[in-house]
Amino acid sequence: MQNCATAISYGMKKQTKKIKKRPDWDHYFMEIAHMVATRATCNRGTDLKYVPGFKGVGAVIAKDKVILSTGYNGSPRGMEHCDDVGHEIVEGHCIRTVHSEANAMAQAAKNGVGIDGATLYTTASPCYDCFKLLINAGIKRVVYGRYYDSRYGMSKPVLRLAKKAGIKTECLKTD
Repeated sequence: MQNCATAISYGMKKQTKKIKKRPDWDHYFMEIAHMVATRATCNRGTDLKYVPGFKGVGAVIAKDKVILSTGYNGSPRGMEHCDDVGHEIVEGHCIRTVHSEANAMAQAAKNGVGIDGATLYTTASPCYDCFKLLINAGIKRVVYGRYYDSRYGMSKPVLRLAKKAGIKTECLKTD
């Protein structure tokens, strides 16, 4: 068996090497959040990138280039899923589901994983209630894929709250 150097020395044509561009860390974690969203069990939220025609939200909490936790919107652990039994709608929003950001924080807490100083990547911008939890959990940066007009009409006040709390927010499109 010949190695590449031997093959070249026998006059075979040298192949040009294709260079693959690696995604930066923000795009990498956001793509993972899009995949996490495919596990959503409440079909409300934003359109799923990898499952056209369905909706959901996914979140990834990362720090120092390491994933600490993930979450998606869905019913509390062990409870019936909206996709199976329908939604509990109050004022136009499903109250049965736990938001992806809250699920990611709960998963970290359940497993004893500290998230202080981490970045949250989410496919849709957090609602006001989730953002308050992010502040208390010590999240320092939020990167979202789509601006989501959250419940109570509080999406714009979320951005003001972020500024007051010193949390950086950034919209990152990946499609």
